[in-house]
Amino acid sequence: MRIAIVGCGQLSRMLALAGLPLGIKFSFIKETEQQLSDCVDGLGTVVSLPRNWHQIADINALYIALGKPDCITVEKEQVDVKLLQAFQPYCHVFPNPEAIIACQNRHYEKQLLEKLAIPTSPFVYSLSANKTLRTLPLPLVVKSCRDGYDGKHQWVLKTAEDVQHFDSLNIQDYIIEKWIKFEREISLVSVRAKNGDVAHYPLTDNTHEKGILKQSTAPALELNHTLTLQAHAYMESLLTELDYVGVMAMECFVINDQLMINELAPRVHNSGHWTQVGSVTCQFENHIRALTGLVLGSTKLLGHVGMINLIGTEKPPFESLSASSKLYWYNKSVQAQRKLGHVNFLASDKEELSRQMNDFKRSICFEDGKYFPQVESN
Repeated sequence: MRIAIVGCGQLSRMLALAGLPLGIKFSFIKETEQQLSDCVDGLGTVVSLPRNWHQIADINALYIALGKPDCITVEKEQVDVKLLQAFQPYCHVFPNPEAIIACQNRHYEKQLLEKLAIPTSPFVYSLSANKTLRTLPLPLVVKSCRDGYDGKHQWVLKTAEDVQHFDSLNIQDYIIEKWIKFEREISLVSVRAKNGDVAHYPLTDNTHEKGILKQSTAPALELNHTLTLQAHAYMESLLTELDYVGVMAMECFVINDQLMINELAPRVHNSGHWTQVGSVTCQFENHIRALTGLVLGSTKLLGHVGMINLIGTEKPPFESLSASSKLYWYNKSVQAQRKLGHVNFLASDKEELSRQMNDFKRSICFEDGKYFPQVESN
């Protein structure tokens, strides 16, 4: 069986590495000439998307060049949905294009959550600059409806000067959200099979800085069981509504022991990377299992686990590894504020996990002080 993935980044890399032991072959679609394929070199055929691929003959040729895959999937939501739809006469596309559409546009995503009565932050949609910003109480968060990730295309407006500056940017197609004072950030990563079976990973505590995920730990600590059931119910409602196949992530705020959904991701997710050492079946393998019709793997937790992103690091931090940590390096070109790898940690209890992660961060900071600001582990 062969799976083609739209994109050549680290998520494609980890999907392929999880699927190869199952006997799955992989191909990758390089979307632009500027996109690098270093992450997936040696893991399968890389095919560049022609500039003008909209003709039936071009799609047929692309399908053949990809090795006639049985399924097409994605590593990110910001893809050309028309390309996914063009492949549907040839093979399965999971998640389906409708699910991608619902999650790649923040306005559509908000409408989906409201339709299902799932709590989300109050918002106003605007196609272009208008007087709305000046009538709403500050602070506010403005987010572009598309291409927003890792804090990009997001603006926090706290003062009248901030509003004036945003107006001068002439941004179009955005949502305006009320600033939410939350107690903590958690996420749920789940997977749905073709037959409708659903499996959930444990809720995960997340720490962000300037919109970029810095670290995750699981299980999320000191959450009541009702909150877990609430998260599962919201996720299952979304997966059913979208007739979803594969892994989906749901990022949430916790406010007064209630959940408010911040974002959805129709793909494997950074906050689920810890599953590579902390679960019987990692999120990447379960995504492959769902796509190929295999029974879903167990999501049972193996201990207390954590993940630290390596952001802007110039080289793999081999010297900072311990007997209980594992490095995942992406082979990407080094850039500031770019995720270049991550390290997973496994421990028998939360205290040991905290010690391991803090020791690692101190070691990294000692070697390269500009790499990672000190953030206390949960």
